[in-house]
Amino acid sequence: MAPARSRPAAVRPRARSGRGRRLAVAVLAAASAVTLAGGVFTALTFEDGRQRARAATGRSLPEPTGLPGPVANVVDTAQVAPLRRVVPPDVLVVGTSSITAAQARRVSRLRGVRDAALVSGGAVQLQSRLVNTFAVDPSAFRSWTPPATARDTRLWAALAAERFVVSQKAARELRLSTGVQYPIVAKSIPSVMLGGSGDLGLPGIDMLVGKRTGQELGLVPNIALLVNAPGADPAALTRAIEAIFRGGAKVVNLNERKYRQATNYLDLYRQAATGCRGLSWTVLAAIGQVESDHGRNTGPSSAGALGPMQFLPSTWKSYGVDGDRDGKADIMNPYDAIPAAAKYLCDHGGGRGGRSLYNAVYAYNHAHWYVQKVLDLARAYAARYR
Repeated sequence: MAPARSRPAAVRPRARSGRGRRLAVAVLAAASAVTLAGGVFTALTFEDGRQRARAATGRSLPEPTGLPGPVANVVDTAQVAPLRRVVPPDVLVVGTSSITAAQARRVSRLRGVRDAALVSGGAVQLQSRLVNTFAVDPSAFRSWTPPATARDTRLWAALAAERFVVSQKAARELRLSTGVQYPIVAKSIPSVMLGGSGDLGLPGIDMLVGKRTGQELGLVPNIALLVNAPGADPAALTRAIEAIFRGGAKVVNLNERKYRQATNYLDLYRQAATGCRGLSWTVLAAIGQVESDHGRNTGPSSAGALGPMQFLPSTWKSYGVDGDRDGKADIMNPYDAIPAAAKYLCDHGGGRGGRSLYNAVYAYNHAHWYVQKVLDLARAYAARYR
């Protein structure tokens, strides 16, 4: 039985928009504050790092010290709890002041909300650039990051040792080296060692520090709230959260195209395809686009298909996968649904290519137009990401 009914592609027309502007929460040297401008968060402008340091302390910023290499290998992975589950964030709330426990509880009680986590944060200066930063408990926060990052225990152990971690983009653009100490300019100017880099999975957030370092930097306590609600309508959930804060926070629907780029899903497609020898991740990506526009239209369909890969519940009973190892196979969770789709295709010959692949996609949805569309999209993905 096919996972989903035969129907037109689930890609919905959307207005074209420019690249989403970066979120920022600014921390001043003397006090912390957040401003709203143009509908998104913008950082209060810092002076050049060296000038600011000289004005505040009478001395210039120190140069980066230390050498990359063996010093980065002394982190103790026992400091970090094992990864139990992966929690993809659907909504990010950034307050104009600290978010209260009562506000967080109201959000957690909204229909469809499964998890919510308060985070401290702010914008600091690194290499004379503003970098939006979260101060986190590594054992708890790792679950909110993409799977490859969440499973990188040494990265979280470095964070537990009060080193800092950056996005791969920040590491590349700022030319940062693991194992080297860098001055971070905020309320204080500590020199902190870079513990590593990875995909942090949040738009505009390019650095993580431990809670103790966050306090030293003067980051705002509980300034942000991450919300996971796999069964909720993201737009409706965003409106409900906005009603709770009444203008006292910026509420960001991370499922909007300008914030949640398809690349997050592409990572899941790539990872899932490794479980089926010969199956290209581009086929999974094509099916994900046709079925739900990469999680933006998760049903139910008129036939009762659900989730980002549009499985029928009856088919899910046989092919459901606990991809994020949280103890259950959730048809609505992309970390479970995408590897389940790979399993289905593989069991139907999708790894053998050619006519076998054609038949496997046809088994997924009994329509020749569907197979042609999926294979055409797969070729387009292969050309774009070669």
